[in-house]
Amino acid sequence: MFNEEEGIAGGAGMEGGAGGAGKTERTYIVQSGDTLSKIAKEYYGDAGKYMDIFNANTDKLSDPNKIQVGQELIIP
Repeated sequence: MFNEEEGIAGGAGMEGGAGGAGKTERTYIVQSGDTLSKIAKEYYGDAGKYMDIFNANTDKLSDPNKIQVGQELIIP
C-alpha cells in the first residue's frame, strides 16, 4: 500500500470505512501526480480497474481523467 513518502501524512491518503458485514468502504485523498489508474494499481494490483473507482465516485467526478488534489474518493 502507500506510505508517507507517497503522500500519506498522518493517514490522510487512506482511511478505513465503517464496519459491518460485507465490504469495507475505504477512502483515498488524491495527491499530486495521482491518476485513477495509479490508485487502482495500488489498491487492486490492476490499473485497468480505474473505472471501479470512477463509478463509485460519480457524485463528485464527471470525467475519470479529471481528478483534483485533495479530493476524497471512495475505494470500493
